[in-house]
Amino acid sequence: MSSSYVILGAGVIGLTTALELRERYPQANIIIVAKFLPGDRDASYTSPWAGANWLSVATDNGRQEEWDRITYQKFKELAIRTAEVGVYAMPITAVYDSEIEDAGVLSTGTGKIWYDGLVGGIAMLGEERLPEGAKFGYELSTFVVDTQVYLPWLQGEARRQGIEIRRGMFESLDELFTAFPDANAYFNCTGLGSYSLKGVEDKSIYPTRGQIMLVESPKTTMTRMYFRSPQRVNKDTTYVFPRGPHNGVVLGGIRLDNDWSGEVDLELAEDIKQRCCALAPELGKPEDLKVIYHGVGLRPSRKGGARLERERFAEHLVIHNYGAGGAGYQASWGMARGAVDLLQKDSRL
Repeated sequence: MSSSYVILGAGVIGLTTALELRERYPQANIIIVAKFLPGDRDASYTSPWAGANWLSVATDNGRQEEWDRITYQKFKELAIRTAEVGVYAMPITAVYDSEIEDAGVLSTGTGKIWYDGLVGGIAMLGEERLPEGAKFGYELSTFVVDTQVYLPWLQGEARRQGIEIRRGMFESLDELFTAFPDANAYFNCTGLGSYSLKGVEDKSIYPTRGQIMLVESPKTTMTRMYFRSPQRVNKDTTYVFPRGPHNGVVLGGIRLDNDWSGEVDLELAEDIKQRCCALAPELGKPEDLKVIYHGVGLRPSRKGGARLERERFAEHLVIHNYGAGGAGYQASWGMARGAVDLLQKDSRL
């Protein structure tokens, strides 16, 4: 008899976990059940509102760096099929308004930027290329993700591989166990939903509100991403992420911890325009930007970092995979591998 697995949640973490499960257990019966699915627009369904790209925030010299390493390598494979998948190889210019020792980019124990070798080398910017007020910066080869293409691709790939996807809402783990009594394991990929999901009710998780806008691609073709911040993770972060050649440009942003509001702040939107145009000259003047839409997403942040853990409820095995905050995309494949590894007790991740 084949194994059966249920995944609760269909954001980037849930969908990626399902595909990792299928890769490792090709004969298994896999079901994704979720309140929100790709195409839905709700602030608490975080994945559609992400930038998104790969610029690691990990500095733990441990599992978080490993998650990001695995995902970078997977994105490298996926970028070959850009039109289909929505993952594009693109360099980024990142500048910081703090000295490098204070910017949150150096790995614990090594004192270095851990992904230097992974990305094929980091090129530090000379002073003449730093904007006013910036202390240091660098360029590297990485990836941008068009979430409006990538999320539906993940969903479609899951269905092509025989994974069933259902829309459904569960207020407790007990309801999930009752609905799917024969599952060998249940994967909790509910993100911010784990705050209120009965049986979990993790009060270490909290929202980090973000706000972005998608604008039309400028006349000047954009061939790189831009990032500026006092530290790698900071409230006042500015980023410009082109979504391929024709799918517009994402402008952001903000990081507001413990802010549950899903409403667009139009005053903040104007500030984002100003900051992004100052950072990326290709955009032109703020007043000339043509906004396609504004978006607000609530990142599932967690005190102590993401939860990747197995938990036994009588005869039911639950594997928790949530709380990546703003790193969901760039850690997704590594976290999925770690979650599936947890089906075996001796997992390292």
